[in-house]
Amino acid sequence: MMYFNLIFSLLFLQANAWKFFHLGRMSGGNLGEPAGHSSLLSSSSVKTSWFTQILNHFNPRETTTWLQRYYVNDQFYNDGGPIFLMIGGEGEASDKWMTQGHGYYGKSYPTEDLSVKNLVYLSSEQALADLANFITTMNSQYKLKGKWIAFGGSYPGSLAAWLRMKYPHLVHGAMSASGPLLADVDFFDYFRVVDESLKTFSEECLTSIKNANEQVSLLMKHPLGLKKLNKAFKLCDPLESLIGEQKHISNFWETLAGNFAGVVQYNKDNRIGKTKAGNITIDDVCGIMVNETIGIPLDRLAAVNSLLLDANHVKCMDYNYDTMIKELRNISRNDNGARQWTYQTCTEFGFYQTSSYSPQVFGDQFPVDFFIKQCQDIFGSRFDGDFLNQVVDQTNINYGGLDIEVTNVVFVHGSIDPWHALGITKTKNQDAPAIYIPGVAHCANMYPKSDSDPPELNQARVEIENYIDKWLRL
Repeated sequence: MMYFNLIFSLLFLQANAWKFFHLGRMSGGNLGEPAGHSSLLSSSSVKTSWFTQILNHFNPRETTTWLQRYYVNDQFYNDGGPIFLMIGGEGEASDKWMTQGHGYYGKSYPTEDLSVKNLVYLSSEQALADLANFITTMNSQYKLKGKWIAFGGSYPGSLAAWLRMKYPHLVHGAMSASGPLLADVDFFDYFRVVDESLKTFSEECLTSIKNANEQVSLLMKHPLGLKKLNKAFKLCDPLESLIGEQKHISNFWETLAGNFAGVVQYNKDNRIGKTKAGNITIDDVCGIMVNETIGIPLDRLAAVNSLLLDANHVKCMDYNYDTMIKELRNISRNDNGARQWTYQTCTEFGFYQTSSYSPQVFGDQFPVDFFIKQCQDIFGSRFDGDFLNQVVDQTNINYGGLDIEVTNVVFVHGSIDPWHALGITKTKNQDAPAIYIPGVAHCANMYPKSDSDPPELNQARVEIENYIDKWLRL
């Protein structure tokens, strides 16, 4: 079999002091390198190449091109055999997935900088057209006659499904792991699932988090309370200096909630090269939250925050909204895809994990307007709520949302992963089955097996393989 890995790598947040989990994306990306490295797919058989890609597929008068990186492994290819296309995601591309950007991310840059006028070409539709152009060219260049099967996890999981829907004559089937299909401005269900996932440890954990946040709210009302919070949460800026502006307070609360959301989303996945933070699980944070020897719930919440700061090698919690916006306004080409992903949320998807769900344990201080303000402060005043609602509606019209009409796609989600709330978790069409895996998190099925994997995850992998085998025989 021939493995083509088109590098559409959405390189996301590095370990910035201001955020290590932002807009539902962990620093380093949603899909890490796979644990283990099979000798059958040795790195020596992986070739790195560059593809001359079209900048704008929707205006034939524009002739600008750019170089896009991809990997090829033809170690097992036989003439006429299937070709597997791994669509890279929000992390650094790695040959271990052959063994894995989508322009604007990773090493592939279509433009000289990331100004708004240049980001106009950054969209899922252009990405799909990139893929289609790549497949067509590879078929011609290598005289390929086999069937293409696309794979992707997280946003590339969405792309994999949409690629099969938009270009069925080029892609015979797809595996879409943890891919959100429904664009949604106010993704309040995200924290509903976070709550439910934390509750799998114990009801006591959820209650303790709720009580802790209520205690924080009370302390915020008094000068001495503010000083206690500064020390307890190791704040870079004292609350007294910023509490007068809601944008900073919203960022404070969203950061505290993100501590738990990041842990839940990646709970016990099997990536290698995980940071110390990546190894922190629901058991760890809930173990702290129910440990009465640490102190009152607020003390336990502060202990969770300290755990994550230390694990990410960050000395203080930077909730300063202006610091965050300054970083995201940087238009320089770099390996930090935070600006690029934020742009896509502001122009296509929304996906804002707000505090609108009620009741939930993280309070109500980061509503959807907080995220829309970020769009305007980063990219300009025209990126307002009306604009965002229009583009999100257009995205759902383009792809069908949860009513997508497609065949030969298997949708895979884990019950712990909050993103499953925007995906297909029940089979509506036998030609596009859904696999919902209890007890696992984001993109869990994408990683190689481990002795600690639950039987439901192992069974899901077998089912996916059987579906792909069936499609290839059609």
